[in-house]
Amino acid sequence: MKILIQINKLDKCYGHQVLFDQASITLQEKQKTGVIGRNGCGKSTLCNMITGEIEPDAGVIDKSSTLRLSYLEQSDPFTPDETVIHFLQRHTGKEEWECGKLAGKFLIKNELLDKTPIGKLSGGFQTRVKLTAMLLSEPNFLILDEPTNFLDLRTLLLLETFLRDYNGAFIIVSHDREFLMKTCKSTLEIENGKMTMFPGNVEEYLVYKEEKKELARQANINIEQRQKTLESFITRFKSKASKARQAQSKQKQIKRLEKNRIVIKNPLKIVKIRIPSVKIKKGFALKCRDMQIGYPEKNVASEINIDVNIGDKVAILGDNGQGKTTFMKTIAGGLPLKSGKYDWGYGLNVSYYAQHVYAELHSKESVYSYLDSKAIRMTPRQEILDLAGSFLFRGVDVEKSISILSGGERARLCLAGLLLSRNPVLILDEPTNHLDFETVEAFANALKAFNGTVFFVSHDRTFVNFVANKIIDIKDSRISLYPGEYEEYVYSLQQEIKMETEAPVISENTEQTISGNKVSYLQRKKIKSKINKIKNKIKIIETDFKSKEREKGEIEHRFSFNPASYTKDLAVKLRELQGQIEENETLWIELNEELSKLESQI
Repeated sequence: MKILIQINKLDKCYGHQVLFDQASITLQEKQKTGVIGRNGCGKSTLCNMITGEIEPDAGVIDKSSTLRLSYLEQSDPFTPDETVIHFLQRHTGKEEWECGKLAGKFLIKNELLDKTPIGKLSGGFQTRVKLTAMLLSEPNFLILDEPTNFLDLRTLLLLETFLRDYNGAFIIVSHDREFLMKTCKSTLEIENGKMTMFPGNVEEYLVYKEEKKELARQANINIEQRQKTLESFITRFKSKASKARQAQSKQKQIKRLEKNRIVIKNPLKIVKIRIPSVKIKKGFALKCRDMQIGYPEKNVASEINIDVNIGDKVAILGDNGQGKTTFMKTIAGGLPLKSGKYDWGYGLNVSYYAQHVYAELHSKESVYSYLDSKAIRMTPRQEILDLAGSFLFRGVDVEKSISILSGGERARLCLAGLLLSRNPVLILDEPTNHLDFETVEAFANALKAFNGTVFFVSHDRTFVNFVANKIIDIKDSRISLYPGEYEEYVYSLQQEIKMETEAPVISENTEQTISGNKVSYLQRKKIKSKINKIKNKIKIIETDFKSKEREKGEIEHRFSFNPASYTKDLAVKLRELQGQIEENETLWIELNEELSKLESQI
């Protein structure tokens, strides 16, 4: 394949920190590459050097004359009051139909395309607009630096689908392992100033890397054993004249063996996070009753009735702008309720990690002084140092000033401080942003083992799937517990996206009547959309119905074998389950009746 970018003997330093030292790689057309490496290793710097925003200290970045480079802009290139179609035409110079066709792939259609001001779109949709603008220039090479940060799951899945089908080349910097697995066929690691390109996905590369290290270790062990045997021979026979020549020969063999020894560089520090255990009792963690949340001028969601038990790990999911952060701020005490109430279990204190909290750190503080201020009283210095070390602040690192820390290091510092508070409830809004995936995985393991309760928002599917045992779904001003598992939730969303992307970009004035049928083409599409949504609802209800029937049966079975176990709380639970089962039955009948009516119209 044709080479688009050739990087040769690249050097880049910031003070005493060496990011690149005689590093070289080749990037070819149609090559889809995931870029990995620890925070601060130079991933974003590489992207900025390729785009020309940063100059290397030495080395050459050669670009092919056929290269058409594009990257996702961090700033907003649109004005809040212009429509999507107006911005895309103005920004790219493309025809209206071209802009509309590509925008449709990101589900920007109808009134969202030509009537709604961009400023009124959610953050997820605004990112889709920037993605569309980036791609309208018909690039053959994309640079995407942490594109998944702050994206909702729907937009993430749309981007993933597009990149899988994209006919050009790209490099993606991301800590989201599943996203890289599903979009990239090669892996570039930046480590110790060097770049290593591997012709396989990230998981294949990590297996290869570990196997390579193990082979090197075994080879060195064999060399050491051979050297010891030769040294033993030399020691034993060097004083004998008849063996002197052989002893000299063995000495030369030892030197040759030493040249064959494989240099294994000092391994990077491994992230191992342990969350201090908390004293808790069994029971409920959070009860929400008829809650209404929002702001004085805006209602975000109402009729919220949710029960969460102590020890649950709850993922809060939904599109951007639907109310995930509003809900978390409310239950954390940062926003007043509009109506209703919520109650935390007895003695449950809450720690809240907001999306941009790391940007508010006092730059003059040191790492240790910050952690000491966040730890509960009388926390031993060694315990603070141990937790700092688990987030890679080891030795003299704890004396570093916050002012010189990278965004990822600051995020790690905030998380460490949060855990030192030793509160039994953690509320985490996008905690995985700005963390490399090794830290993300270590944090996921720690949360899974934590005996407290966790509410969290994250776009990282591997992280959510591993940690969550419950899901709160936020959609269309409704907040409720999702009855299925995370994989079911993702599958349901993928089906919705598939259905919506297959619908044409069409407006009311282009409706067509089909062979005398009074139902227009657009109306037929709308009816099919409703049918699919109802089918999804029916599937969810059926899953929930089975779950509650099973739980009810288990309680009744326990009563029948041990009447003494019959308590007031269990009796109340049994009545609640029966009521929920009856509600599900009624709703199931109503939805099937509505489904039959809709199917008869097409």
